[in-house]
Amino acid sequence: MNDQHPDERTRIREAIDRLLAGQAVASNGSLTVVALAAEAGVHRMALMKRHADLKNEFYERVREETKQIPETEKRLRETVTSLKRTIANQRAEIEELRRLVTNLTLASAVLTEEQSTSTDPAPPPDNVILLRPPTT
Repeated sequence: MNDQHPDERTRIREAIDRLLAGQAVASNGSLTVVALAAEAGVHRMALMKRHADLKNEFYERVREETKQIPETEKRLRETVTSLKRTIANQRAEIEELRRLVTNLTLASAVLTEEQSTSTDPAPPPDNVILLRPPTT
């Protein structure tokens, strides 16, 4: 498929060289696939699909020649860091909720035990009407 578009491939390679040299003509000069596609005069999806090898070559050259991390990789790293932080927070919250459930279960058991061992049942509040009279 790449053999059918030799002109595009040549333009992309020239655009890579211009962007890395800092001599952008048709784009904003950023080291991204969008700028590369604009600089080469090809559609971005053509670059992503038909010329994926050139896109990968571009990012590899960006990494090697400029010692920079591509913007997409920076965003991904930031997202991963944020997600790791979120996961850690959620794990801490889950542990806190587990402790709370354990404490509430124990408190409920103690109250139930106290209520069942009590000989004098507490009189019902004034606003409660008993359906069955209390057994004595």
